[in-house]
Amino acid sequence: MTALTAPHDNGRSGAGRSGAVAVLRAEYRLFRREPGALFWIMVFPTVLLVILGSIPSFREPADSLDGGRMVDAYVPVTVLLALIMAGLQAMPPLITGYRERGILRRMSTTPVRPSAVLGAQMGIHGAAALVSALLSLTVGRLAFDVTLPGQVFGYALALVLAVLCGLALGALVSALARTTKAATAIGSAVFFPMMFSAGVWLPVQAMPDALARIVEVTPLGAASQALAEAAAGDWPGLLHLGVLALWTVALSAGASRWFRWE
Repeated sequence: MTALTAPHDNGRSGAGRSGAVAVLRAEYRLFRREPGALFWIMVFPTVLLVILGSIPSFREPADSLDGGRMVDAYVPVTVLLALIMAGLQAMPPLITGYRERGILRRMSTTPVRPSAVLGAQMGIHGAAALVSALLSLTVGRLAFDVTLPGQVFGYALALVLAVLCGLALGALVSALARTTKAATAIGSAVFFPMMFSAGVWLPVQAMPDALARIVEVTPLGAASQALAEAAAGDWPGLLHLGVLALWTVALSAGASRWFRWE
């Protein structure tokens, strides 16, 4: 009996793995055909950095930043902006659309599990956010002489945690929303508070102390501080990394608890 079932199980798991790879390729092709997602995730943050960096006062030392420049403070902000776009604006409506059209339900009857779609979407949007981060760092350095991160490994750790946190937030929105319209509405409701905590309107470093302490316990507020610390050459504070890790675990647990494939 074992000799008969083992090849069958191996064949099914092998088919599932090959099917997951096929799903990833298909989702990647579809993503490349979405100019809106490509622009807002991978291009817009860098465009915003160029616009802000073109303002003369942003290239001058600022008292609110202890002599630092606003353009330097905005590089981590544009990095996080890509995460916001990917996690809240792009991914949830797409996944809920698959659920609405019954694509995930039909996949549950095949060797390729519905989780392959979710994994592919998180991987693609996470990779797009990382590419956007590299683009912001490169343009900031070449166009405005922004110093590259002094603590490379610390910056990479903070960035990976921030990406995981942003994707977990997007997965939670996808879990709570039952329709594409609901996903868009929830994403928009969370979008602006996340932009504020990331420092889009005012870098966290330039906020009043009381407000900064509140913002630092939010996912993107902690990420902004961790990235800024690593950019300055220091290892990111354990408090900020811990906040990011806790938010990632909590958001992932919520998404796992409430997510439905149909």
